[in-house]
Amino acid sequence: MGEQSAMDKFQLSERDICTKYITPAIQQAGWQLHQFREEVKLTDGRVMVRGNLAARIKNPEAKGGPKRADFVLYARPNVPIAVVEAKQAKFSIGHGMQQALAYAEMLDAPFAISSNGDGFLLHDRTGLTQPVERELQLSEFPSLDDLWPLYQQWKGLAAPEAIKLVEQPFHTDGSGKEPRYYQRVAINRAIEAVAKGQQRVLLVMATGTGKTYTAFQIIWRLWKAKSKKRILFLADRNILVDQTMQQDFAPFGEVMHKVTNREIKKNYEIYLALYQAVTGKEEWKQIYRQFPADFFDLVVIDECHRGSAAEDSAWREVLAYFNSATHLGLTATPKETKDVSNITYFGDPVYTYSLRQGIEDGFLAPYKVIRIATDVDAVGYTPEKGKVDKLGQAVEQRQYNTKDFDRNLVLEKRTQLVASKVWEYLKATDPFAKTIVF
Repeated sequence: MGEQSAMDKFQLSERDICTKYITPAIQQAGWQLHQFREEVKLTDGRVMVRGNLAARIKNPEAKGGPKRADFVLYARPNVPIAVVEAKQAKFSIGHGMQQALAYAEMLDAPFAISSNGDGFLLHDRTGLTQPVERELQLSEFPSLDDLWPLYQQWKGLAAPEAIKLVEQPFHTDGSGKEPRYYQRVAINRAIEAVAKGQQRVLLVMATGTGKTYTAFQIIWRLWKAKSKKRILFLADRNILVDQTMQQDFAPFGEVMHKVTNREIKKNYEIYLALYQAVTGKEEWKQIYRQFPADFFDLVVIDECHRGSAAEDSAWREVLAYFNSATHLGLTATPKETKDVSNITYFGDPVYTYSLRQGIEDGFLAPYKVIRIATDVDAVGYTPEKGKVDKLGQAVEQRQYNTKDFDRNLVLEKRTQLVASKVWEYLKATDPFAKTIVF
C-alpha cells in the first residue's frame, strides 16, 4: 500500500472499513449473506430515572448506552459463533478486542475478532487452539468449516442426534419478532443441556424478561425435532396458563390442551396445567396418576421457586411420578434456604439473567421503592372484643401485623388506601405503563 493510499485509509470511517475491507474478507472466506449480519443491536440502552422523569440513554458511546456489534457470524440460524468488532485504521488491529470479547460473552459465541482493516486479531474463547490469540492477514479470515468443529467440541456436542437438536430452527411467525440476545442464550443452553442427556435443567431469569417466550422456544424446538414428543407445562396460577395458551404457546394450536375438570385426555402432545389442578392430598385428586408414568418426555415447571422445592411440594410430587421425563425449571428467584433448595434438585442453572443485568441492558426499568405505611402497618391492629367479620364469624382477638394482612385478615379500608396511593402515582406518570406492585 502506497503512502497516499495509507493516508486515504486513515480518513475512512468505521463503517467504511467494514464495507471496503471486512465484509469482502468475510465473504471471501465462504460465509454467505444469510450467515452474518452487520450492526446487530444487542441492547436498547439503560433507562435512567431522575425524580419523576425517566429517559433512555441513546448515545452508544455513553456509559449504559445501547450496545451494537459490528458483525455477528452464525454457524446456524440463531447460533452465534463469532463477533467482529471494527475500528478505524488509525487504531491498532486489536483495538476493538475488549469490546468484541464482551459481546462474544454476552452472545455465548466462542470467537471474538478485532480489525482495523489491515488484518484480524482472533481470540479463541474455547481454549482449544494455541495460542489463544493470533493475528491473521485479511485473506486469512476463518471459514465456517474452520470454526464449527471447535464450537461442537467446546459445547461437548459429539453425537449426531445432539447436533441435529442444536441445529433445529427457532419458531418464527413472519412478524420479524426475534429473541433478545439473552433469551437466545437461555434457549440454546437449555437445548444443549438436553442434547447432552441432562435430565434436570434450571434457568434463572428475572421477572419481566420473557421466561414464557423462552420456554415456548425450547419446547417448540424439542417437539419439532421429535426429541420430546409429549410435554407438560406446569404453572401455579390459572391466568398464567390461559395467557400462555393464548399468547406465547398459540402456535401449538390443536396439539395443545389444558388439563381441567380433573379429566384426563391422552390424545394431545402439549399439556398445560396448574400444580393445584393435578395434585391434592386425597387419592382421587391426584389426577396426574391417571397418566402412565412414562407418558411425558419433558415436564416444564414455571416459577419453580413458588410451589417450593421442598420434597413434599405439589410440583415435586408430580416430578417424582414422571421421573423418567426431563425436568426443566424456570424461576426468577431460586429458593435457597437450609430446608429448601432449587439447586439441590435441578443442579446449577445452565444460564442466569439477573434483575441487575436486565436493568443495565435497559430491558427492565430501574425500580424505585415507594413505601406507603398505614397506621395499622406501623403499630399493628387488634380487633375489639366480640368483633365479627362480614360473614358474621368471630375474629380471633390478637395483634395482627403486616404479615397477616391479605393472608389471614383483610382490612378493606387499608386495601382501598394502598390502591388509591398506587393510582395517584400511576396518574402522575403513565397509567398504562407496566409496573409490579409488591
